[in-house]
Amino acid sequence: MTPSRTHDVVIVGAGHNGLVAAAYLARAGLSVLVLERLPEVGGAAVSTQAFPGKPARLSRYSYLVGLMPDALMAELDLDVRLVSRSTASYTPYLRDGRAGGLVVERPEGEATRASFRELTGGDEEYAAWRHFYADVADLAHAVEPTLMRPLPHERDVRAAVDPGIWRNLVERPLGEAIEARFSDDTVRGLVATDALIGTFASMHDPSLAQNRCFLYHLVGNGTGEWRVPVGGMGALTDALARAATSAGATIVTGAGVSSISPGPDGAEVTWHDGSADQSATARRVLAGVAPWVLRILLGQEEDADTKPAGAQLKINFLLDRLPALRSGVDPAAAFAGTLHVAEDYSLLQQAYDDAAAGFVPTMMPGEVYCHSLSDPSILGELAGTGAHTLTYFGLHTPAVLFEADPGAKEVAVQRAIAALDEHLAEPLSSVVSRDAEGNPCLEAKIPQDVERELAMPGGHIFHGHLDWPWAPNRARLETPAQQWGVQTDHPSVLLCGSGARRGGAVSGLGGHNAAQAVLAEL
Repeated sequence: MTPSRTHDVVIVGAGHNGLVAAAYLARAGLSVLVLERLPEVGGAAVSTQAFPGKPARLSRYSYLVGLMPDALMAELDLDVRLVSRSTASYTPYLRDGRAGGLVVERPEGEATRASFRELTGGDEEYAAWRHFYADVADLAHAVEPTLMRPLPHERDVRAAVDPGIWRNLVERPLGEAIEARFSDDTVRGLVATDALIGTFASMHDPSLAQNRCFLYHLVGNGTGEWRVPVGGMGALTDALARAATSAGATIVTGAGVSSISPGPDGAEVTWHDGSADQSATARRVLAGVAPWVLRILLGQEEDADTKPAGAQLKINFLLDRLPALRSGVDPAAAFAGTLHVAEDYSLLQQAYDDAAAGFVPTMMPGEVYCHSLSDPSILGELAGTGAHTLTYFGLHTPAVLFEADPGAKEVAVQRAIAALDEHLAEPLSSVVSRDAEGNPCLEAKIPQDVERELAMPGGHIFHGHLDWPWAPNRARLETPAQQWGVQTDHPSVLLCGSGARRGGAVSGLGGHNAAQAVLAEL
């Protein structure tokens, strides 16, 4: 064991939140050491050349930025550009032997209204859509300004929102509001999908996990827009790493932390550098790992009963060209935003029922993204050749499905492709590129892959169920850590990752809020 080194703050994990915290703290003049188990920083926010012989760099895990406040990016002077997608969403459908598609423009205009009319036969559903999302915007406008401030109490947020909106979106299962507001199965499903990203729940789940997921997906910057980082997610990570190191933070990769030992005036962190154990002491330790992992680092036994479990299937493709759709719409328009497949409301429920019964859903609900339409730079030398990236994110595939059946992953992949093929004029396989070894350019990740590669317990992309982004009315908000929603049972150890209250997704809020708590304490 080498002699201990002393820092003001040691950060465990150089995911995007750890880097955000490091940048804020180093800029404030504190001595900051960041320890990362992997050989590169970024965690889930990385870009990778996934296919041999193909220069395209895909956002391997996380893929869009919606929750990161513009104010945070400005405060850290991040040299990264987020671009809007020209289409918000396209939902292909088959009705009475006719292939069509529901288009939602960005910003919405007459084409969106006409598309709703073509699907539903009138204007009532679009009027309901506009009214519903106006209500969502009212809630978002009340919540978003609080995200970079100390936690408000629930009563303070509630007082700023119409009681009916609060009841429908916060107090009652979201499925009730969707079923009361909308009558069309496709429209209902389009609304519901934001409640189910990485969240295995029915729309009537009494836990309201689906409501919290929905809010997080619609609150970002008060608009709920999810944008594409130019250069891929790795460009965002690179900008954060530069912000941290240029301010004086030290980042050590290949440093697998084995223990955190809190004391009366700080904590000691021990890690292995590949050849020997190392240690450092700090006045504060920030944990970018999931709370379940943190408990193990603090010396507790693994508790299988409380381990989070992810519920998503991520597939990355590289295509020679975009496939034609049965509806005849220009693929460059259909794939420019989020393309929804098998996400009618009834199909979402059927998929949930299948998975809850232990089966891979027969009809796999998911959504498809073509980031290279918004950012061709990620294609490298393939830009301009017609080639494109394609990302599929599937719902209702909880980790348990893949534990008992080793063939379930391949079944899920094939059913995901089949759900998309139903709306294509040519099979997806006919346009998938081949790598230098002649293999299809297809990379699939189930929760077990995410856990193995990123140490996210259960492959849960949020480190566990999301919390409401406010404090319960009776919560104790006495210490800075409590006030910022980053407290643990040890005063010298704080959460700074997705497991912090107001964590989740690529937002940087966990890192920002932990840094603010430290600065208030030291």
